[in-house]
Amino acid sequence: MKVAVIGSSHGGFEAVRGVLHDFPDAEITWYEKGDFVSFLSCGMELYLQGIVKDVNSVSYATVPGMEAEGVSVKINSEVTKINPEKHTIEVKNVNNGETVEDQYDKLVLSIGAVPFELPVPGRELDNIYAMRGRDWAILLKKAEIDPEIKNVTVVGSGYIGIEAAESFAKAGKHVTVIDNNPTILGTYLDSEFTDILGNELTKQGMELRLSQSVKEYVGNADNKITDVITTKGDKYPADLVIETAGIRPNTAWVKDVVDVDDHGFIVTDEYQETSQPDIFAVGDATKIEFAPTGKKQVIALASNARRQGRSAAYNLMEKRRKTTAVSGSSALHVYDYKFASTGVKDVTADQLGVDVKSVLVKDTKVPAFVPEPRNADVYFKLTFDAKTREVKGAQIMSVQDVTANINAISLAIQQHMTVDELAYADFFFQPGFDRPWNIMNIAAQKAQDELDK
Repeated sequence: MKVAVIGSSHGGFEAVRGVLHDFPDAEITWYEKGDFVSFLSCGMELYLQGIVKDVNSVSYATVPGMEAEGVSVKINSEVTKINPEKHTIEVKNVNNGETVEDQYDKLVLSIGAVPFELPVPGRELDNIYAMRGRDWAILLKKAEIDPEIKNVTVVGSGYIGIEAAESFAKAGKHVTVIDNNPTILGTYLDSEFTDILGNELTKQGMELRLSQSVKEYVGNADNKITDVITTKGDKYPADLVIETAGIRPNTAWVKDVVDVDDHGFIVTDEYQETSQPDIFAVGDATKIEFAPTGKKQVIALASNARRQGRSAAYNLMEKRRKTTAVSGSSALHVYDYKFASTGVKDVTADQLGVDVKSVLVKDTKVPAFVPEPRNADVYFKLTFDAKTREVKGAQIMSVQDVTANINAISLAIQQHMTVDELAYADFFFQPGFDRPWNIMNIAAQKAQDELDK
């Protein structure tokens, strides 16, 4: 069996790993348009803040390492055309433009997404960057130490935007964050958490300009950006703009080959197969089932791409296992605060079309007699269905790392646990680590009280 995998990020890498594991006799060809395989954009912040020193180490694999396992790795190779009837692909060498045709028995598309570019006047100016991929990581690192860059504007306050903002603030730049949402991290956390985090960013010297978007970029005679004008008419100086205003699926070139939805995402079944037999798709160009609702939606996380890649590989010859539904679990830090969330939040409930209630608990990480810094306040919010009493989501935050609790809630969502079951679920107790009642127990007990009134 000849397997071709297009794209070397999370989903593509896991698909290759899966084929190696499940079909050791398969002939695998791995195509990557760039000159570097499996760069982890989610590790970019660690590189920008100097925690990771070598940008080339921010990856899953190397070309020599994969070739040693029998994989034929084709870098600088852009797949430009797919002929599903003949089971062939056309591959262009990006260095010299030459094209060749290759054959496949099974094809896995891990073609990902591209940063959304704001369609506003001045978009063609220099010093408007994205934060995705190794090439941008290198340019952003150079910008951090450029003495001519003093004012940095970050457009978007999701995970990537906050990572960019904190990295450049720590590098000594004056950072302004612009977002159309009324709060930062608006799809990940409710206001009880974002109010605290917003105050922390302001305390660290950032300017948060929310409930507004970019209207225009203004530049000078050298074609470099100098100012950002917003829809409120405000003007902010900018020597560098980092756009983190979302992504778009990189699927324009395959829309006549496989079915895509009205937003350009590749349609797959539960086994990651597309509308074309023998062609599978994984990662940010696809949707995945959201466990709290049972419906497919866009959840662009590395963990989901790898889960899909593993499923695609396993199901190449026959449909043996469905891709597991996910809760959308994720985590991040904002300076000293560490937070994580999963499932439904109050801020996303209406959009998802679900009727939920929530309870908020503030407690300490460990018993009160344990002093700081081993102790700290913990904020935990549990979201649940008011009728079925099923757990639907949660958020947690502290300056101590308590984020692993969210993994337990994600599992509770997948297993359709109720707040009654969670209220007395068995979690360990040791004064140096936890409370006699885990904060998840306490929140579930509080939810019971609310529901039983």
